Amino acid sequence: MEKIKVLVIDDSAIVRKIFSQELSKFRDIEIVGTAPDPYVGRDKIVQLKPDVITLDVEMPRMDGLTFLKKLMRHHPMPVIIVSALTPKGGKLTLEALEIGAVDVIAKPGGSYSVENMSSQLAEKIRTASRARIKRVDNENRQNDSKPEPIRALGQTTHKIVAIGASTGGTEALKKVLTRMPVNAPGIVVVQHMPANFTTAFANRLNDLCQIKVKEAQDNDSITPGTALIAPGNYHMILRRSGARYYVQVKDGPMIHHQRPAVDVLFKSTAKYAGTNSIGVILTGMGSDGAEGMLEMKNAGAKTIAQDEKSCVVYGMPKEAVKLQAVDKEVPLEQIADEIIRMV
Repeated sequence: MEKIKVLVIDDSAIVRKIFSQELSKFRDIEIVGTAPDPYVGRDKIVQLKPDVITLDVEMPRMDGLTFLKKLMRHHPMPVIIVSALTPKGGKLTLEALEIGAVDVIAKPGGSYSVENMSSQLAEKIRTASRARIKRVDNENRQNDSKPEPIRALGQTTHKIVAIGASTGGTEALKKVLTRMPVNAPGIVVVQHMPANFTTAFANRLNDLCQIKVKEAQDNDSITPGTALIAPGNYHMILRRSGARYYVQVKDGPMIHHQRPAVDVLFKSTAKYAGTNSIGVILTGMGSDGAEGMLEMKNAGAKTIAQDEKSCVVYGMPKEAVKLQAVDKEVPLEQIADEIIRMV
């Protein structure tokens, strides 16, 4: 079995030691080296040719974002961002994902144990090693950050759009939601993301979109022109009371190793919205969302999957297609238009 070669770039000697010790327990992963800053990291990339890099965003000498911009322009490769669970960490992480990082993991600490971190990080490394990485011109990135929204709908609708995404999903969701017209149907979103980072993610999307985007709170109503993002580490369930749709945000066991899980949202949408809903599954590793999407389709919902070519990782959409849960596979750039057509 060929091992996935990993380089750890982090200014904390403790983090470098923990990552090296913990990841060495997995037979398919090999830590080929560590570096205390990007300058040493750059030399080790050339020397060791790693498959995946873990990169701290807050470092002395050269910060992680500056290094990542250079890397994605000249030598694009899978990068997992390692970030502190702070508002600043959340903001930097979102920028790193926009620049081209594949995924994010929180530094261990507090209730987030080393054991939790190591198994999650190993899974993210496996996923990152299979990701489709594109060269990113970060100089011109600002030019495409606000695509033209679709023209407002002729009449408002009380349909529900449920969207699930994982690896590569933050940028995919940005492309879909920034195209939504101001009176788009109510949208509920599960993006696999650690706790605390979803707040920054929702705020960032709210700044970019015509619709209102917010991190969901328990009992929030689902209304036209609003998108609710499931908070990290909590499941989000769709409910209905009379004509009112709302969300329940709650704890619970991980599903497909995830909390929030797309299946939890999709299955509740099938039950309470049925023919009144549209399900969308975007880029991501694993099978979360496939069974839920099948339940949505069987309940009369229309369903869309992102096509293989435009996915960073064609895992979740592929599983949904295999279950025959998908009405239409669509390139990412056309998903917003397809949602509005179905509405």
